[in-house]
Amino acid sequence: MAVHAHPDDESSKGAATSAAYVEAGAEVLVVTCTGGERGDILNKDADELAHAHRDLAGLRHQEMATAASKIGIKQTWLGYMDSGLPEGDPLPPLPFGAFATIPVEIAAVPLVRIIREFRPHVITTYNEFGGYPHPDHIHTHVISVFALKAAADPEYHPELGEVWQVPKFYYDNSMNLEKFTTLHEAMVERGLESPYTWRLEQAEGEEDSWIVRAQRHKNTTRLHASHYFGARDEALLSHHTQIDPQGFFFAIPRDLEKEIYPYEDFTLIESTIETELPETDLFAGLR
Repeated sequence: MAVHAHPDDESSKGAATSAAYVEAGAEVLVVTCTGGERGDILNKDADELAHAHRDLAGLRHQEMATAASKIGIKQTWLGYMDSGLPEGDPLPPLPFGAFATIPVEIAAVPLVRIIREFRPHVITTYNEFGGYPHPDHIHTHVISVFALKAAADPEYHPELGEVWQVPKFYYDNSMNLEKFTTLHEAMVERGLESPYTWRLEQAEGEEDSWIVRAQRHKNTTRLHASHYFGARDEALLSHHTQIDPQGFFFAIPRDLEKEIYPYEDFTLIESTIETELPETDLFAGLR
């Protein structure tokens, strides 16, 4: 089970891993916390679609269904409203009723029910910085940690189903400096413009930035997933309103990516079973 904030996050973070496990026979469920209603339209071609402006939430649901089919996953919604990404100094308050404003003890309830019903052996989600500091990503982390423990507590809402102890809990570590640096240097060596320049400059210039602080979570689990980058890319492109085919996610030539960094990275946070680190399999110790 992968818990994500918005439709498209499942495609930009861990999609190749999900596709690999689906092909291997695992049942993979993505839980999407919000509908992405307040997302910007990031693809100029999609910006010309009346549907994108009239019913962005409905269109993003359609995009999610298409992306799920490309990866082979199952997907369900928690049903919360996108908080948007506030900008300004000081930051404005979040919209009334938005996901990130809902107290964790309320927001986590449907996730506990899903965990008890699906009974996953592995859960992945974001670290405490949200992978990057969007309020919905941070709240996704908060409710996931809460739900992980609550699902195993027989005194917590027994009407939500039989308790379930998730054996392994991971943070997705897509946003790590090792990856950024490795791909950046490879691009520069080939005389190509690197999409990671500004991120690395931010990390160097702001020691207290989220991207630097997030490096406390070292890679423990690295999956060789390049065979499934094609499925990942098809899923990304399914999110037509969010993904520019000429943008950040497609700035690295795929042959270079497969050669230099054919991995997806995770950090093991909790495990009820013995496993030896580093791992090359999220199910290490379970089979």
